[in-house]
Amino acid sequence: MNNSEIDDVRARIAALLAELPGEAELAELPAHSDLGDLQALAQRLEEAHQVLVQALESVEKG
Repeated sequence: MNNSEIDDVRARIAALLAELPGEAELAELPAHSDLGDLQALAQRLEEAHQVLVQALESVEKG
């Protein structure tokens, strides 16, 4: 993985994480949040996870 690819992964992760609510916003969510809100959070986290998995696979291939 070259520097350009590493920068791309970092940018993609940063963009996905920027879409997530901050700690203060999460604290303000009601205990029984809308299922849609939780699914949206889960989707963003899954996307970030997949970006990292793909990056690790790329490094392993070498």
